[in-house]
Amino acid sequence: MFTIGQMARRTGVKIPTIRYYEQMGLMTAPERSQGNQRRYTKTELDRLGFIKHARDLGLSLDAIRDLIRLNAHPETPCAEADRIADEHLASVRDRIRRLQRLESELSRIASSCKAGTVKDCYVIRALSDHTLCEDDH
Repeated sequence: MFTIGQMARRTGVKIPTIRYYEQMGLMTAPERSQGNQRRYTKTELDRLGFIKHARDLGLSLDAIRDLIRLNAHPETPCAEADRIADEHLASVRDRIRRLQRLESELSRIASSCKAGTVKDCYVIRALSDHTLCEDDH
């Protein structure tokens, strides 16, 4: 059995976050000791590791909840898990495209400023006037 502190140290998940995951239904409420301390099993430690890895990959709590639900039925086809991963991948790729446009525009704005004073600063002007941007970022 593990205490909440041991769970936190082993997974790198902060104690308040572990409690939050319990409240959100991602983890079951653990048994309590006579002193009312939470006591977790190895299965719950593994579940927390799964949640942390999924969060590190940017998956939403709803997606993680769905994946946990699917994992409880190992005999079912994995099409739903594949769909969740594919949707998240498409979302990540879209964010990357938007960030690349943002990077390009910020690079252009920063390199266009050759003024010595703020009153002539292109960065300030571009941020004040969106029409100076080349892209709708």
